Amino acid sequence: MGEQPIFSTRAHVFQIDPNTKKNWVPTSKHAVTVSYFYDSTRNVYRIISLDGSKAIINSTITPNMTFTKTSQKFGQWADSRANTVYGLGFSSEHHLSKFAEKFQEFKEAARLAKEKSQEKMELTSTPSQLVSENSLLQWHQQYHPPQHPCLINFLTSFQKESAGGDLQSPLTPESINGTDDERTPDLTQNSEPRPEPTQNALPFTHSSAISKHWEAELATLKGNNAKLTAALLESTANVKQWKQQLAAYQEEAERLHKRVTELECVSSQANAVHTHKTELNQTIQELEETLKVKEEEIERLKQEIDNARELQEQRDSLTQKLQEVEIRNKDLEGQLSDLEQRLEKSQNEQEAFRNNLKTLLEILDGKIFELTELRDNLAKLLERS
Repeated sequence: MGEQPIFSTRAHVFQIDPNTKKNWVPTSKHAVTVSYFYDSTRNVYRIISLDGSKAIINSTITPNMTFTKTSQKFGQWADSRANTVYGLGFSSEHHLSKFAEKFQEFKEAARLAKEKSQEKMELTSTPSQLVSENSLLQWHQQYHPPQHPCLINFLTSFQKESAGGDLQSPLTPESINGTDDERTPDLTQNSEPRPEPTQNALPFTHSSAISKHWEAELATLKGNNAKLTAALLESTANVKQWKQQLAAYQEEAERLHKRVTELECVSSQANAVHTHKTELNQTIQELEETLKVKEEEIERLKQEIDNARELQEQRDSLTQKLQEVEIRNKDLEGQLSDLEQRLEKSQNEQEAFRNNLKTLLEILDGKIFELTELRDNLAKLLERS
């Protein structure tokens, strides 16, 4: 089927000025058609707009993009792949709301498609730890076959549990395509619509509070991650030690079994062999109980490793959010500085206007006084005549 349009509307198209990163630059002289396209072969959604034969918008929707309404008829979103911010001015609030709803709908569809692709990657991945453990067990069974049935059962259950409970390495998260570079630049004087992007600006103190909150969360997670990492290293060392003990126990069981066989061959020592056999059976039973305890401890350590990886993923997510908040704070600081400069300029202009008005009033008072004296002189001349 290829790529097909699924929703269209008309709007004035703007892009952020690449030099100042503050002002909007109109890319169309009049309202043009802006359409959502869906590519069924790649499962990708795109926003495309053409002005004649020129593509003025070609933006692929990713799960991390955000469409922001900055006024009743104006909205914007950032595209890090195109390294720009797109703005759309609509003829009514209804058209803006409809476009924003579609953006959110297709963004969610893109997120679901991404999760499905990641699940397929996880299913096709081969855990290296499972291969190494199974290979070790097969080698040991080939060259050191266990003679006692209890040890055979233990090795079989250990192999099955290793195959079912093997831990996969965490997936590396993809780079974030969307950014929160939400700016509120002024429109140029030649553009037709007059949206007010400055309504998108958030209070600077609120962003600082959010940044402090995420920093505290990140510090807590870093502490927990350090503790879990230390516990994980200690647990890994214990697992290696237990595997060595297991190999030693197996060798001891083989040696004891050979010893039992040799004792059974000596008919004159049948009673002693029976006693030794009973003791060996008790020893083997104790070893089996010890191995069960170690097996439970290994399962518990595997669960702790899973929890540590989940905390690592949470830490990475919070780090990304903190970086986005810092970027937004920088943008807000720039906007605040710009507004302060404008306010200072406006105050200076008002002060100059007041001074000019005061000077004009003084000149007017002088003229009125001169006119009054002239009237009085004319009245005196009339009285004399």
